[in-house]
Amino acid sequence: MKEQSSRMKKTGLVWNFLKGSVGLFIAALIFAMLNTAFNAVTPQIIRVAVDFVIGGQSVSLPGWTERFFSIQKARSDPAHSLLLSAAAILLVAVLSGICNYISRMNVAKASESFVKSLRDSLFGHIQRLPYSWHNQQQTGEIIQRCTSDVDVIRNFISNQLLEVFRTVFLIIVSLMIMFSMNVKISLVALAFIPIVAAYSGIFYSKIAKRFRLADEAEGELSSTVQENLTGVRVVRAFGREQYEIERFDKRNNRFAGLWIRLGRLLSAYWGIGDLITGLQILTVIVMGVMEAVGGTITLGEFLAFVSYNATLVWPVRGLGRILSEMSKAGVSIERVAYILDAEEEHDVPDAVQPPMDGDIAFHHINYSYEGQKPVLKDINFTIPSGGTFAILGGTGSGKSTLMHLLNRLYDLPPECGSITVGGVDIAEIKRSWLRKNIGMVLQEPFLFSRTIEENIRATRPGASLDEVRHAAQIACVDNAVDDFTDGYDTIVGERGVTLSGGQKQRVAIARMLMQQAPIMVFDDSLSAVDSETDAQIRAALKQNLGKSTVILISHRITTLMQADRILVLNDGKMEDLGTHEELIHHNGIYKSIYDIQMSSDDRSLLEKEEG
Repeated sequence: MKEQSSRMKKTGLVWNFLKGSVGLFIAALIFAMLNTAFNAVTPQIIRVAVDFVIGGQSVSLPGWTERFFSIQKARSDPAHSLLLSAAAILLVAVLSGICNYISRMNVAKASESFVKSLRDSLFGHIQRLPYSWHNQQQTGEIIQRCTSDVDVIRNFISNQLLEVFRTVFLIIVSLMIMFSMNVKISLVALAFIPIVAAYSGIFYSKIAKRFRLADEAEGELSSTVQENLTGVRVVRAFGREQYEIERFDKRNNRFAGLWIRLGRLLSAYWGIGDLITGLQILTVIVMGVMEAVGGTITLGEFLAFVSYNATLVWPVRGLGRILSEMSKAGVSIERVAYILDAEEEHDVPDAVQPPMDGDIAFHHINYSYEGQKPVLKDINFTIPSGGTFAILGGTGSGKSTLMHLLNRLYDLPPECGSITVGGVDIAEIKRSWLRKNIGMVLQEPFLFSRTIEENIRATRPGASLDEVRHAAQIACVDNAVDDFTDGYDTIVGERGVTLSGGQKQRVAIARMLMQQAPIMVFDDSLSAVDSETDAQIRAALKQNLGKSTVILISHRITTLMQADRILVLNDGKMEDLGTHEELIHHNGIYKSIYDIQMSSDDRSLLEKEEG
């Protein structure tokens, strides 16, 4: 029952994306069958030429052929009849070729339409999947499912699926003609078909299992390459090249080994299949010769019979290849369905788009990632609208998790507290509206492999260059960009490798400022700049952000100390909350960090800011 349900699910997925091009597929199928029918005519032309023209025997022909072929003239002029037979074979070949061309053109259009629709759906679906889902997946594995597996499915749709129908039609036509000529030999030819079908079915199940293992190994290999390329600077910095080579070699050996095992199985399949096919052809030829010698069939009928048998046996033989490809496609469909079946982010019914300039309140938040210990424990505080709120805490204290919950990158489970903006629970706010109004800059910002101008303009594609420059000036990156030969047209390398860490953070800040969001979150986004640049950026932000609510997360006291309120987190709990002046008199974690960080340089910078 489970296997049947799985087949129905796969069929439903294929049909869902194929139904838009059913007309093209039907046209391809019709012309493929016409092509098969024309091919079936050729042996009959040869039979007539051998028996009637050369052998002088009487044959019965359809009445419509008298318009093109005169029996009396054929008997008196054999050379003309042979020439006419050759012309007929050529005509049939031309018509067959035309039908084949039209069939393949239509199936190509149908398969490309199918795969385009599948790719669009896959990519769009991935964009709507939760952030938590992406965190649980390997990038290389996702890419492999969206490329290699989709190509396997397309290959099946464009080649094997049509071939299934064409082969069934060919078997029916060939057997009908063969039985009309000689029942005994036809029964012998027919007896081998169930043997080949059963034999192919046995191998089908084995091939499907091994292909699934090989496909999964390919996904692991792709993930290894992707991870290595993403972390190439770390690999170089720590001299891990040999380790990475050995790691890749291990997975590559496993991948190659699985394909060798699969190839060994396919070789056995084709080898045994060739033996069965050879026995079938030999048996039919031997019986045909015996029947021809005994006078039961004519020489022309024998030649036609052998031709039909060859036409029949190889498509039947090819059913194994089709089943093999079907097994691969089945595995690939399952792997693609895994992505499509993942539940998308969704809004509650009647989700609202309220003003986002109100107070932000965290009400008794408790949160833990799946399978892990609690990250946040009874967090309860309010961020006043239009103010600057700072969060300080050690690694793993839950600072970033708070902001991810605010932006609904993760959703709060029921009975784990609530977050409100202007008194409205964020669970009732449209995600797109929420994220449009909350600008975020992360500690490790991602930049696209485009120009600096395009990266800054990403949140407002219609912004002018002057607006781009203004945002860059606030982020204190405008002078650095001007120093580049191509200025704002400088191409940022993949993952931003063209820029330094501080420059990437400042470009990311400029990009977020272009969003003009009423809530702005800086998640340790000044960690890669020096203290003086940090102070310049904060001064520019304070002057230009107007009524926006600003949330600063940092390990640097000088970044946080001028905030209206500072929250101190420790191991997921609220350790302290207050102004800078209040916290340095509490003799807690904040005071300890302040004393450690306040070097002479920091003190002079602080005095300069206060002055």
